[in-house]
Order: sequence, then C-alpha cells, then structure tokens
Amino acid sequence: MAALDGLRGYAQNHYGEVQQYRSTDYVPKSAAGGYQVLREPLWNKGLSFTPDERVSKNLTGLIPHAMESVETQVARCMKVINSRQTDIDKYLYLSSLKDNNLDLFYRVLIDNVRDLMPLVYTPTIGDVCLQYSTLYTRPEALYISIKQRRSIRTILRNWPHPDPEICVVTDGSRILGLGDLGVNGVGISIGKLSLYTGAAGIHPGKTLPIVLDSGTNNEGNLKDPLYLGLRARRPSPAVAQEFMDEFMEAVAEVFPNMVVQFEDFDTEKAFNYLARYRNKYRCFNDDIQGTGAVVLAGYIGAVNLSGVPLEEQRLVFMGAGSAGVGVAKQMVEYYTRRGLSEQAAKEKFWLVDTKGLVTTDRGDKLAEHKKYFARSDNGGHQFRTLEEVIEYVRPSALVGLTATFGVFTESTVRALKASVDSGGAGRRPILFPLSNPLTKAECTFEQAVQWTDGTVIFASGSPFSPFAVKAGDHAVTYWPNQGNNVYVFPGLGLGAILAKVSRITDEMVYIAASSLAESLNAEEIHKGLIYPHIERVRDASVVVAREVMKAARREGVTTLPEEQWVEWEEWGDVALTKFIKESIYDPLK
Repeated sequence: MAALDGLRGYAQNHYGEVQQYRSTDYVPKSAAGGYQVLREPLWNKGLSFTPDERVSKNLTGLIPHAMESVETQVARCMKVINSRQTDIDKYLYLSSLKDNNLDLFYRVLIDNVRDLMPLVYTPTIGDVCLQYSTLYTRPEALYISIKQRRSIRTILRNWPHPDPEICVVTDGSRILGLGDLGVNGVGISIGKLSLYTGAAGIHPGKTLPIVLDSGTNNEGNLKDPLYLGLRARRPSPAVAQEFMDEFMEAVAEVFPNMVVQFEDFDTEKAFNYLARYRNKYRCFNDDIQGTGAVVLAGYIGAVNLSGVPLEEQRLVFMGAGSAGVGVAKQMVEYYTRRGLSEQAAKEKFWLVDTKGLVTTDRGDKLAEHKKYFARSDNGGHQFRTLEEVIEYVRPSALVGLTATFGVFTESTVRALKASVDSGGAGRRPILFPLSNPLTKAECTFEQAVQWTDGTVIFASGSPFSPFAVKAGDHAVTYWPNQGNNVYVFPGLGLGAILAKVSRITDEMVYIAASSLAESLNAEEIHKGLIYPHIERVRDASVVVAREVMKAARREGVTTLPEEQWVEWEEWGDVALTKFIKESIYDPLK
C-alpha cells in the first residue's frame, strides 16, 4: 500500500493554483480541413460527406471513395455490435464510434434505443465504472481533483466546447448500487449525458461530464496500481462541502447558463447539496428528484389499473436512502394535490431499511433524511423484517430501492398479493423493484408474474424481457414496464435549458412526472403499460420539456423574453412543441 500511496506523509490541506500562460487556440470548423475534420468527432461525417465537402475540406483520398446512406452506415455499426460477445466489448465499440463520429453514434443510438440504451447506460455502465481505470484510453470529461481546488475556474475554461448547457457531476461516492468507486464513477456522467442527447436531443457539444475527485474509501481502488484517481481517503464532510461550494461558485461564474445535474453522491451529501444549492443555482438531483418523478409517473398509471381506491392505497418502501425518500416525497405531493393534508398523505408510507421499519422509537440515531417518514404510530412495537411489515401494514404497493438482489422473496410477494386480494375482487398489486443494475434488482419480472398469478402491475429500474405463460393451447404474454429515469431527466433538462430558467422548482419536477403519465398513446394504454415504449422516449421528452417550460413560466423562473411567451400563449401547445422540435439535435436526418 505504501508504495502505491504517493501522497503519504504529505500535508493534505495546502492547495496551489495552476498558472496557465496561454489560452488554447482551436481551429474553427469553417477553417478546418483534412484530418482536422476527420479527427474531431463533432465535425466528422464519415461516409456522409458530399463530393463538394470532400473537395472543400481537403478530404479526397483520406476516406474511401464511396458515399453511403445513413441506413447503410447504421447497419454496418449494428453488425459490428452484434458480432461482439460481451456487453463490455459492445460498449467499447460504441465508445470508439462516439470518439470518431458523434453524428453516426447518436443516429445508431436513436434508431436502436431499445437494444443500445442498456449498453450506453444501465446495466452495462455499472461494469464499465468498475473497470474504468483499466479500460481508459482517452479523456471524455473534466477531472477536477480536490488537490487543484484553487484552479477550478481554469479547469472549466479548458473544456474545448464553448458554453455548455448542461453538465452531470458526480464524486463517485455512491455509484448505482456499487458503492464508492471514486474517479471511476465518471462513467456515470458520460453515460448519462449520452442519454440527454439520445433521448431529448440536447446537442452533444453542449454537454459536459464532470467528476470531482476527492479520494475514495474503496480499498480495492486504493490498492489498484492502475487506479486513475487520487490515492487518498475521502476528506471530512466539512472539507467536501467546501470543495463543492467552490465548484458551484466556479461553475456559476464560468458557465452562468449551464444546468447542473447532481449524480450518485452518497445519500447524506445528495440531500444536503440539493437543499443547499437548489434556490441559488440551476441544479437538480436525478437520484432524488428524477427517480421520484419517474416512479410517480408510473404510480399514477398503476393506481388507475390497480382497482384499489386512492383512500385505500398504502405503500411500503424497502430502502430508505436518497432514492427511496426522494420517491416517497414525490408521491406525498401526488396525494396532497388530491385533497389530502400533508400529514395524511405522509401516513400512507412505511419505509423499511436494514434495521426494519423506520420508527421514531427504534433506538438508533436516524439519518436526517429518514426522519420525515419515521412512524410514531407503532405502539412501541418494532418490525424487523419486510415480511413483518407487510403483515402489519397490508399494503397495496411495494417499492424496492435497496440495491439488494432477491430481497423480494416469493413469500413477500405472495403476502403483498394476499393483502390486495383481501380488499375485494379485481384488485391488482403494484410491485416496483427499481434497483439497478439487473444484478441488484429486488426480484425479476418472471418471478413477479408467477408469484402473483399474472395480476402484478410491475415496473423495474433495469429492462426485463416480456414473459409468456402457456394457457391451454395458447400463450399469454405479459409486458414489463421499465421505470427508467431516462423518461424524465432528459426532458426536464431540455425544458430547463430552453426556458432559460434561473432555478428548477418542485413544481417543474412534479409536472415532469404528471406529463409523462399522460404521454402514453392508445396502443400502450391498451397493453396495460404505465410508461411509453422506449422507442418513443424522444416523443415523451418533448411532452415533458413542453410542460416543464410552461411550469417555469407559471413559477416565474424563466428568463425568456416576455414577447416570446406572449406568442406561445396565443398559439398554444402547437407553437411551443414546434419550437422544441426545431431546437433539438437529430443527426444525419
């Protein structure tokens, strides 16, 4: 360990400032030619360059003497992807394509989103993050070390693309369900921004992935000779807070119009940072607000299908971290908007963690974010297992955000079904095992169907395939729902960007959820789905962005010119939808 720890024995509280003596002079696109064009992924069009472009940009002979349709180029890419044996290999090919030709990469992703989204993001991105330091070949982000905290503005200005509109920032302290991955967590920022572009059409040149490297408490990383991050343990929460304050101040100065999305900070930091910055900067936390919104959207549809009246709905959450509490708080608002007091709405929720039902008298010191939902009506009795809680509560819905595979056992799910069945005929249980990746899912779709005799209303965090059950001489196919944040955060981000908001309000997040719930088409409703088909995610993002923009107007946080809103308010959704569609990136079309 000592041989790997290059900082051992040095003072850890002195920080210098990087002095750069010249700015970087980039060749403008209009003046670029030859390999300057071909080696810039934002400019390279591959075999789509026209004859005139090949001459004017000095490309003759540098690429094959062939012009191909977009369809042919996409087919070639998919053939390569399908020839690769592992998901990591497929990811590496896609990453190479992205490094060479962004237009083609995004055309392939958009046209094959069902097959490729699991490679670009969850579940494959989890494995990529675990191996990031080994797989690394070239930089794709800004890497901001706490050792260079006095130089954050310099680092931001080194980003080669001017005026980014959205960034995803992580400190790698809680990546998916994989824990503290340190600088390796940058893969999350990279993957997430690919979905902002693929799912909502934010131009890739306007996206900025960032990792804040303040060390790691992961022993494997600290002992790994190939680890790319700061080989030191994480600082105290107070020092981490100072570092984050300095980062947010620098971002606001260098990129004043950029939306900041927080991603995969550990639970306490996630809640603290959101509360600290949300009213001062353009920012939101997808783990708390995005997850809450997408689950709420699914829950709205599920309640309509369940046959259980609103007043009889009771929800048990297995998992009381940032995502669990964030989701539950979004659902509280759903009930308060339907006439319940906040206290009455809150009483519909029972949260369970590793120690059992979260209560005020459990005897342990509750984390601050858990106190809101801590029960005080348990009569002094403590319920230590999920099975005990279900028997006590008799819920209509069970939500999992534990990052623990298989925690929804057969007995647990059957108990949920029995609880719902006891209320009357025609009722259906709601079961949302939402943890990512698939290896962390609380149960599988097949198990859920079998253990509920096909009555379940199901949504998961990672994708499952449809499941067919033989019934006599025919088969019944059951369709899963994926409660993926990709249905919310791209549209929320796009709406915030286009409305030029000063901050992102709770109303905007709630509207993102409710508008998603209303975006299903007739065929999806007929199938009993609660989310649109993933192939329509860009359609859903346009709807979400439009309604978020309107909410920003109502909330008074848009900085767009008044005359622009007057025009839209005269012509309605048609005009605003047209503006959004004209603003989004749709490559090689």
